[in-house]
Amino acid sequence: MRQSLATATYCAALLAAALPCAAEFQRAPRATADYTSTCKEIRAAVSSASAVSFPGSDTLYSKDISHWASSSTMQAACSVEPGTPEDVATILQILAKNKTPFAVKGAGHTSNPGFSSTPGVQIAMYRFNEVKYDPVANIAEVGAGLIWDDVYEALEPYAVSVVGGRVTGVGVAGFTLGGGYSWKTNQFGLTIDNLSGFELVLPNGTVASVTQDSYPDLFFGLKGGFNNFGIVTKFNLTTHPQTEVWGGIITITEDQLDKVNAATVKFAQTVTDPKAQVLPTYNFVLGEPGVSLLLFYDDPTPPEGLFDDYLAIPYSTKDVKTRHTPANATGGQRAIFNTVSLLQYTDTIMAAILNETKFWGERLSLEGGDFISYDVEPFLPTIFSHASKGSSAYPPSRNTGLLPLNIYYAWGSSLVDEAMHDAARQSAAHLTQVALQEGQDIAGAALYSNYAIFSTPLERIYGDNVAKLKVLKAQYDPKNVMGLTGGWKF
Repeated sequence: MRQSLATATYCAALLAAALPCAAEFQRAPRATADYTSTCKEIRAAVSSASAVSFPGSDTLYSKDISHWASSSTMQAACSVEPGTPEDVATILQILAKNKTPFAVKGAGHTSNPGFSSTPGVQIAMYRFNEVKYDPVANIAEVGAGLIWDDVYEALEPYAVSVVGGRVTGVGVAGFTLGGGYSWKTNQFGLTIDNLSGFELVLPNGTVASVTQDSYPDLFFGLKGGFNNFGIVTKFNLTTHPQTEVWGGIITITEDQLDKVNAATVKFAQTVTDPKAQVLPTYNFVLGEPGVSLLLFYDDPTPPEGLFDDYLAIPYSTKDVKTRHTPANATGGQRAIFNTVSLLQYTDTIMAAILNETKFWGERLSLEGGDFISYDVEPFLPTIFSHASKGSSAYPPSRNTGLLPLNIYYAWGSSLVDEAMHDAARQSAAHLTQVALQEGQDIAGAALYSNYAIFSTPLERIYGDNVAKLKVLKAQYDPKNVMGLTGGWKF
């Protein structure tokens, strides 16, 4: 829920209160067969380091299939927690032989239904849970089953951190494989720009160490290309020195939101300090709009005056200070994300975002909408310059930095799923038109895959890279094993 953004994870060294065409995206197929025989075959084949669970058998099964958004959870025939890369390889071979649908879940924070859930075999990566720090190489080896909170905590004793998630409870795997926007992105780029390698289990069962030197094509494809090329079990992330940070959350009521708009436009257009970030979330909850304002500075004390416009706004609650420990929170409702990529935040754009918050908040609350939110994420225009052009599947162009506005709706009943999805599409389309009408050249701007709704065409995420990625997919997965799972599919 956006409450988790409202209590955000500023890193452990970082915070303390913290239309694809239907052929191009793929939800896991609905149950059409009994996949229990595949589950039993996997159970007999894997080592004792792994575990297979069935519905009603133990608590592992419920944990393994559970997602942050309840609408992303599906009842699987069984769940598997592989404990070694070799067991992942064995599992993939059995799934391929039997053509059994499966899903791969890191922490399960996707809002797109069927992207990491299945009626077949649910693979949960929780046992890949180690963090190993190499102070000589400045590299952290991070398991694919971790959440960022755990990574920050493990690195805190070494006074280093990584470019990772801002929201508590978010998993390393999906976040990284989609790109990764961080509190440190202004300074160091996306998470994928701070990767030196992957441990990848290929669809043919090979366990590969993927780097720029060993597999330059796969290294490119995995940086934004998700699970099209196999299952990642480990990420090698560049570390950066980490002190305590300054930041926290301020909640602001409806009567002060024009001041928030003005402060956000000024901040976005004038602040160039890469250590400074803000994340105002415009929320409609309990019948009225408000803002949960996250402030962040990547040092114990920010420069004088940097956040004064925000700090001068009358507030409802405030918790802003020097800090270093994360907090955790959970979701549990049905949810969907959608997104618009902007070039800048202007008075017109901010007024439109506030208007959308009120417009859809009032209407969707009548449909059972519990939480309607628009997350404003100003970054510096240089964020894509931290890696070379053509170095990653996403973004398809690094000529101009893009600002991913996140639209997030939460509700309780499956009966209104379609209405919520349609509203998220309509709102994104409207805000896109507002930006175009004021001269922002975003008609073909790449959309951030971790925010994009499931019906987004691949070309809107990967642009001219789509053809290259399809060739790469065919090369490393000629039998389309990874097509048995959901997500963005090349």
